[in-house]
Amino acid sequence: MQSVIDILNSLGSAFVDDWYDLDSWIVITAALAAIACSIPGSFLVLRRQSMMGDALTHTVLPGIVAAFLLSHSLKTSGWISTSEADTHTAFDATSYAMMFAGAVLIGGLTAVLTEWVRRQGRVESSAALGVVYTTLFAVGLLMIRLAADSVHIDPDCVLYGNVETVWSGPGHVPRAAWIGLGAVLFNATLVVCFFKELRISTFDPALATSLGINASWIHYALMAVTAVTAVAAFESVGNILVVAMLIVPPATAHLLTDRLWLMLVLAGVIAAASATIGHALAMLLPPLLMAPFADQPLLKGVKVENLDASTSGMMAVTAGGLFVLALVLGPRHGLLVRLVHRLRLSVRIAAEDLLGVLYRQGESTPPQGLQHPSRHGSRFHRFAAWQLRLRGLITGPSSQPVLTEAGRDAAKQLVRAHRLWESYMDRYFDVPADHLHEAAHRVEHFLDPELRDQLADELDGPETDPHGRDIPGS
Repeated sequence: MQSVIDILNSLGSAFVDDWYDLDSWIVITAALAAIACSIPGSFLVLRRQSMMGDALTHTVLPGIVAAFLLSHSLKTSGWISTSEADTHTAFDATSYAMMFAGAVLIGGLTAVLTEWVRRQGRVESSAALGVVYTTLFAVGLLMIRLAADSVHIDPDCVLYGNVETVWSGPGHVPRAAWIGLGAVLFNATLVVCFFKELRISTFDPALATSLGINASWIHYALMAVTAVTAVAAFESVGNILVVAMLIVPPATAHLLTDRLWLMLVLAGVIAAASATIGHALAMLLPPLLMAPFADQPLLKGVKVENLDASTSGMMAVTAGGLFVLALVLGPRHGLLVRLVHRLRLSVRIAAEDLLGVLYRQGESTPPQGLQHPSRHGSRFHRFAAWQLRLRGLITGPSSQPVLTEAGRDAAKQLVRAHRLWESYMDRYFDVPADHLHEAAHRVEHFLDPELRDQLADELDGPETDPHGRDIPGS
């Protein structure tokens, strides 16, 4: 145990000592790219078009490669300034302008082609999308392979990015950081200016159309913005991490809140946290995992503290880990909260079943077959009985509990709901008489006093149910 503590202490001190300005700029650049991706990604998640975002990050590839090749051709043909001082800057400006234009065109083309394939090919939307994006992505990879030797396009850089090399020295702000900041400000400004249109067209396109908002144009504009954002983040974090940050942080935020504005904020925070934690884990995890094997022949001569992992890959893993945490611990939709809610509901139903059984047993002519709690309540019978005793609704020995006055009032309203619902189904639904009890048993736990009174008014205040049993008063 002490050796493990010593290893952790040494790794912690080494981590602090090894954190340089380069690491800060890596985190800042990746965080800005991730936040920029999370903004349009939030609307894609809400529109149930997450695969469209995945497709766009792939289909923009041929547009990017074509733009880069065109700008390189302009440079070699002399259309771009050839002076020593201006060549690099002019080439970068031209290249990026063309890549953004190509991304917008390809983004719109992807949406149009997907709709065309769906209609003409008579296939579902997901199949049409799969046909379009795999074809265009393959074309992009083919273009990279054909032109890689002449213009120095690295396929690994396209897929994984080069975030580890964004910083060139003191006093220099990485170009990728400026581009990421511009993408964040651009996307945030669009959301602020067109928040109403985006919200209405996202949740109810038909209503948006009736209000004069062209939902189709909003859709194509969102595709174009997503494509431009992918291009902005492409150089620094690569295609794979763009896919992850476009969908995973918004999906995580959606598990934490149902408010759109809060979801957008949380998605940005989660995206930035994924970048920060991911880079820290890329530095910490390999030495920590490999420390017990430092004496093995495979690591002979290797300093364990110098081992690290892919920053982009670890950022994507961290985003997935945060999603899992939200999935399990989310305050409203988390698995743990849902489990607790189901257990509480099961106990409440079991307790109400016990009250109903005791009330019916106290009637002068108890019906046959209802002397025991339901199969749902039997699992929680003891805990339900303990809860009823704690609330003062039953008393007496465990083998023969008796309703108190308060318990009898509560049981009376439960039985009233049951028999009113039986009467309602008997009048308005074609349900056999021997099927009424089971259906009413499920519904009785969810009829509040207002609904019970509405049922009684609808039925003109019946005094007995279809089986001839008295319906208690309100």
